[in-house]
Amino acid sequence: MQNSKVEDTYFRAKQSIRVGERLIDLSTPIVMGIINTTPDSFYSGSRVQFEDDVIQRVKEMLSAGATIIDIGGYSSRPDAIDISVEEEISRVVPVIQRIIQVVPDTIISIDTFRSAVAEQAILAGASIINDISGFEIDPKIAEIAGKYRVPYILMHMKGTPQTMKNETEYGNIFQEMMYYFSEKISKLKSLGLHDIILDPGFGFSKTIEDNYRLINNLNHFSALNLPILVGISRKSMIYKKLGISPVDALNGTTVMNTIAVKNGANILRVHDVNEAVEVIQLSK
Repeated sequence: MQNSKVEDTYFRAKQSIRVGERLIDLSTPIVMGIINTTPDSFYSGSRVQFEDDVIQRVKEMLSAGATIIDIGGYSSRPDAIDISVEEEISRVVPVIQRIIQVVPDTIISIDTFRSAVAEQAILAGASIINDISGFEIDPKIAEIAGKYRVPYILMHMKGTPQTMKNETEYGNIFQEMMYYFSEKISKLKSLGLHDIILDPGFGFSKTIEDNYRLINNLNHFSALNLPILVGISRKSMIYKKLGISPVDALNGTTVMNTIAVKNGANILRVHDVNEAVEVIQLSK
């Protein structure tokens, strides 16, 4: 009986995250819906700039089966325009406050690499930090995650959104990423964080070939014993390979999400929630 309890605890440690008072089970993958309060995100369907439209989109995503809503106010597409911290805060904080007011139980992640934005978003009601930079751009964001004890999504990227397309040289991409994650995880745990989610960073400082090697060998990262988030929705690794546009990349996204789930993804970050939920239901 004692061994059974130890094994059960070990399993839960790998397959769940604590968000406030809630324990989110990840033994079956969950879906994170993307909402961008930006005018220039790469996929126009994710852009929502008016609060009433955001609320409608949130309700639709939750109804379709999303567990987490990811709010971002800074476009991280290649060559994206840099904006001020104040501008980013003005794009996300009022929206988060409105969501919490209208749909109070919503689990919101803030998609930012800036500590000031993350802190203001948490105070407004966000409960997860989704940092594309792995606290490389603003190291204080890791301290904010530790201060408020919120789950932290640790993504792999080299450079910045403005330079990442020129940062695609690797000796051994898997070795480099494992070292990167191991070092970052150690730092985060030293700050008191234990709810850490890994994101390989598809499309960030990686070639299309790199992206496919990663998705086909996603279970390589299971050695780190942490949940894995995959964000490949409508990205260039899909639409460029097929010779189409992001608007036409839903079918390709569904195919890639299926591969991701089969290879160990615990969270699918997507623009199209219903289709991702169906992937999970059919992949059980």
